[in-house]
Formats: sequence, structure tokens, C-alpha cells
Amino acid sequence: MGILSQLLILHLLWAASVFCQYEDYDFEDEYGGEPDHQLPYYFNPNTQVEVPRFPFPVECARECFCPPAFPLSMYCDHRKLKTIPNIPSHVQQLYLQNNNIEAVPAGPFTNVTFIREINLSYNKIKFHMIDHGVFAKLSNLVQLHLQHNELEEFPFPLPSSLERLLLGFNKISQLPGNALEGLPNMTMLDLCNNLLDDSVFKEKPFSNMKNLMQLNLCNNKLQTMPPDLPPSLRHLSLENNSISHIPENYFNRLPQIIALRMSHNNLQNIPHNTFNLPNILELNLGHNKLKQVFYIPRSLQHLYIENNEIENINVTVMCPTLDPLNIKQLTYIRVDHNKLTSPISTYAFFCFPLIRTIYYGEQNVTVSRPTQLRTPVFRRFLTPEEFQEAEENNESLNQETEEDHEAEDSYFHPYYH
Repeated sequence: MGILSQLLILHLLWAASVFCQYEDYDFEDEYGGEPDHQLPYYFNPNTQVEVPRFPFPVECARECFCPPAFPLSMYCDHRKLKTIPNIPSHVQQLYLQNNNIEAVPAGPFTNVTFIREINLSYNKIKFHMIDHGVFAKLSNLVQLHLQHNELEEFPFPLPSSLERLLLGFNKISQLPGNALEGLPNMTMLDLCNNLLDDSVFKEKPFSNMKNLMQLNLCNNKLQTMPPDLPPSLRHLSLENNSISHIPENYFNRLPQIIALRMSHNNLQNIPHNTFNLPNILELNLGHNKLKQVFYIPRSLQHLYIENNEIENINVTVMCPTLDPLNIKQLTYIRVDHNKLTSPISTYAFFCFPLIRTIYYGEQNVTVSRPTQLRTPVFRRFLTPEEFQEAEENNESLNQETEEDHEAEDSYFHPYYH
């Protein structure tokens, strides 16, 4: 009887351990719900190429850590390394960020065959210290992180397998005509916080990138809109440049745009139908010199036009006609730090029936005394209790800071993790 009891206990323990393996697994993540727009732009460590079986424990550089639970990954980050250690042939993910590495020689990559992701961000790498072709031979490389280094030039040649390339916070000032050739699989390119100016567009560097979905050119020295962008583009980041004009019909070639960020530029006049895009969800034009509003497409949900010079928001310009069969999707408008003296017309509630928030904040009507408008509460969306609470808290809602709103939405920020 004692033996049977012990066997029963062992069986129960085994069953509990098997159950625990699946307890936290959300099957809806795999089989249900809408796809996340971010997923195509960030490496999925579960997607691994086939490698030959190897005995355990696996080989690992002595300077690094290779966890048994992730035998295809090698962690060498935050270790004050000055050189790249030899990389075992089976490694697929290599993490070398936050070190003091200055060069990328070919030697450590001699036997590397299956590597898919390399993170060399936050180092001291210069272009001339990268051995020619060291990345190009890595035929399975999908993602390469080189942001926060000292690159003066674009690090080419690169392998045709590459899908995501992060080069932000470097000193890149040129894009040679052949730098982006032979990259048919590229979906995301981040060049924010470099020294690029309009001269980089002369050779149309982006025109042949047929699968490019996200292009980040924020914090550069651009004065004009980048020409000949591929129609596949969905996310375009141009904030913190010196762009003063958007050519008429510019976005006709970019019908897939979902999010457009052009805050902190010198825009003054926007042609009426500039943003008549069928799929756009977010439009950020804050911190420009706009004096008038423009047509709002049906799909747009979030509109940011704060810190401009708008004195009156003409709703009929934003919404010329009412179409009950094609309701406009706008839910949020930010208009603080303009020159408004009165709230937006109530006609806006008919044009944009889904709107929940208009953030007025302070208005720059006079230099000496900013004006604060009352934020309307849209009662039709609230229960009586919620409406009463919103009325009581209305004053505090208007005291939200600019930082609060800038932190709200960063779903395609290039450095968001």
C-alpha cells in the first residue's frame, strides 16, 4: 500500500509540472486577435533557422554567457569588452551592446553560419574599422543593431537577407547610391539622429526597397520631403528636421501610410487634401508654424497639431460633408499652445462622432497671459456617474503636462523596447 501511495504522489507531481508548463500560455496570442503592427519590425527569437544538432553543454566564449534555456543565444553585453570574442558556429543571436568595442574584424565571424541577429549598439565603432564584407557574408542575418556608435558612413555591403537595420545616433552624412542596393527583404530602416541632408536624395537611395514598411529619418538636417519613397511604406518619421513644404500630391504614391510624424519642422501651409490617405491612423504635426487646419481623412484616429499658430479651427475644412455610411474615426485631437480664443464648434461632434478628447491645454493668445479653454465632456459616451466625475475633474484634466501627452503614444518610436 505504501508503494502505491508513493507512485500516486509521483504521478500527481508529474501532472502538476506538465500543467505548469502551459499555465501562463495565452493561446489567443497565437490563434486570435488582430496582428500587432510592431511585430514585423522587431526580431522574434522563437523564429530560428534549422541548425545541426550539437552536444550539450554548447560552446560559449569565455567572456560571455550562453544560457542553457537559450542555447542559440550568446550574451556578451555590459562587460566592458574592447574586442569581439570568437563566435561559435551555432549561435543565432549575438548580444554585444553597451561595451567599448571599436572595430568589427572578420576573424571572430569566420565560422559563423546561422546567425540571425547581432546587437552592437552603444559601442565606439567607426566605419573604417569595420572589415569590408564582414556582414555581407552572413547569409541568414535578419536584424543588425548599430545605433549609438561613431559611424561616419553607411556600413555596406550588407547581406540580402537583412530585414531590420538600426543606425540611429551616429554621424552618417551620406548614403552612396549602391549602399541600399541588394536589400530586397528590408522592412525597417532607422537613420534617426544622424547628419543627413537633402543631398542624400540625389541618387534616390530608397526607391528600390520594395518591401520597406518603416523609415525613420528624424533628427537630421532635411529641408525637403524625401522623394521616391517606396509605396510599401507604412510608418514614416520625419520629426525634428527643417522641412517647410509638402509638395501637392506627395502622398499619392504612399497609400499604405499608417503613421506619419512630422513634428518640430517649419511647416506653414498644408494643401487641403495633402493627407487624404485611406489607411492613416496617426498624424503628428505638432511644433510647426501652421495657421490653418486641413482635410481629415476617414481613417485618422489621433491628430496632434499642438504648438502651432492656429487661431481658428474650421471644422467644415476638416470635414466638408457628412456621410453616415463612412463615419470618420477621429477620437483624439491635441490643440494646446495655439492661438485659439474659443472651443471648436459643436459641429465637430457630428463630423467626428467617435471623438472622446479635445485637449486644449493653454493657448498662446497673448505673450504675457496664456489662455485656458474649457475642455468639453462628451456626455453621450459616459454613464451619469462618469459624466459627473468628469465634470468635477475637468479643471485637473486641463492641467495635464506636455510630457504626459508626448509619453502617450510611442508605438513606432525607433528606440522603444
